[in-house]
Amino acid sequence: MRAFYLAYPISHAVSAKLTWTHYRHLLRVENPAARDWYANEAITQGWSTRALDRQISTLFYERLLSSGDAHKTGVAAEARQLIAEQAPPDPRDFIRDPYVLEFLQAKVDAGLYEKDLEQGLINQLQQFLMELGKGFAFVARQKHLRVEGEDCFVDLVFYNYLLKCFVLIDLKIGKLTHQDVGQMDMYVRVFEEQYRGEGDNPTLGLLL
Repeated sequence: MRAFYLAYPISHAVSAKLTWTHYRHLLRVENPAARDWYANEAITQGWSTRALDRQISTLFYERLLSSGDAHKTGVAAEARQLIAEQAPPDPRDFIRDPYVLEFLQAKVDAGLYEKDLEQGLINQLQQFLMELGKGFAFVARQKHLRVEGEDCFVDLVFYNYLLKCFVLIDLKIGKLTHQDVGQMDMYVRVFEEQYRGEGDNPTLGLLL
C-alpha cells in the first residue's frame, strides 16, 4: 500500500477500469513513463491481469522503444499472439460491475416495470453500449426461444466481438431470486443449442 501511494499520490491518476491486481503488477515497473504506458494500454486494449503481467515480464514497452519503426509492428503482433495463447480474455475484464444507469432518469420504485426499463435502455442504446463495456454489439430484444414446446423471450441479446461470444441480458426489478438464476441458466443452455456458431465461445448470461 505504501508503494501504491508513492506511485499514485494523486487520486485522479488511478483508474477505476483497472483492478487492484492490475496495479500490483504495475508497481513492479520502476519507470513512471513505462508504468503509465502499461496502464493506458491495459485500459484501451482491455488487458486482463494475466495479459498485463505477460507484457511487463517480456518488457513490451522497452522493446517497442528500442525497435525501429520497421520492427514495431512485429513486436506488437508477437505481443498480441502471446496474449491470445497464454492469457485468453476473461469476461470479468470486459463486463463492468456495477452498472450505472442514471442516464435513464428512471425513478426506482414500485411503479417501474421491466418493460419500461427495457424500452429506456433501447432508447439510449448507444450510451448503454458504452456503459456495458468493451466490444459489445446489439443483436436483438425479446429474442424468441423455443423450450420444450413453450415460447420464451430473452430481454436483450448482445455479441461481444472481443470475447467472441453472445451475451444474454435478463432485466429484473426487485430482489434477485433462485428462480431468476435458474431461468437464465436455461436461456443460456437453449441459446447455445440453437444459436451458438462455430468458433463462438460459450454464451454468457447477465442478470441486470
